[in-house]
Amino acid sequence: MSDCTHDCSTCGESCGERKEANVFEKKPLRPGCRVGKVYGVVSGKGGVGKSMVTSQLAVALRREGYRTAILDADITGPSIPKAFGIHGRAVAQGDAIVPVTTATGIQLMSVNLLLEHETDPVIWRGPVIGGVVQQFWTDVLWNCDYLFVDMPPGTGDVPLTAFQSLPIEGIVIVTSPQDLVKMIVKKAFNMAEMMKIPVLGIVENYSYVKCPDCGKELKVFGESHIDEIAEKLGVEVLGKMPIDPSLAELSDKGDFAKAENKYLTDAFEVLHQLDR
Repeated sequence: MSDCTHDCSTCGESCGERKEANVFEKKPLRPGCRVGKVYGVVSGKGGVGKSMVTSQLAVALRREGYRTAILDADITGPSIPKAFGIHGRAVAQGDAIVPVTTATGIQLMSVNLLLEHETDPVIWRGPVIGGVVQQFWTDVLWNCDYLFVDMPPGTGDVPLTAFQSLPIEGIVIVTSPQDLVKMIVKKAFNMAEMMKIPVLGIVENYSYVKCPDCGKELKVFGESHIDEIAEKLGVEVLGKMPIDPSLAELSDKGDFAKAENKYLTDAFEVLHQLDR
């Protein structure tokens, strides 16, 4: 092909000159960049609040004085920039990309920061999407103590690419209370086991909603099964988050940096213990 860049990791064509990269190789950061710890936030299915958990972890540790960053690996469904009120575009510095920094100092990189319009759909093949995730690691000028990778749901191309090419030191699985999620959580857990990535624990979202009048906890999605699932898998329950309209409102307004982080204290403690 006359316009070939010879970078097969970002190309979806099946030409005769195609050469597959070694996807099992961990990709290096750019010289001069620094990332302390890398943690992934995953889910077996969509719509369970994975991005909200990712954002809360970054916000809480930033408040404690750490430099935090979020790599939005959900390429076809990015939501991180809007939650922090970021609607501009990332800029280039030479052949590298400068991450966008929120008002409170959290570094962000998402495909929405590269599109002309944030509502433009991303209609790309799997190999191209995987290549973009790799470039968000290798071509972005990161400088942080904690980098959280907001994964797309499921166990497909992008989580596989991230596990293989990023130095992820552990993952947090986000789920919801329905009985069906036993199977879904096990899929995410088994994928991490196969990739030799430690599972730090499970966060259950939508655990309950608190009645504004009497304060009673109403189990909208039925009784929780997270404790028995965690016991069988030998991992910790890092938090049970209710349906909290205030968090949704902050996210919709782009003010998620103001969110209180009272539901994930066990998760923060686990991350601190890993640094000791």
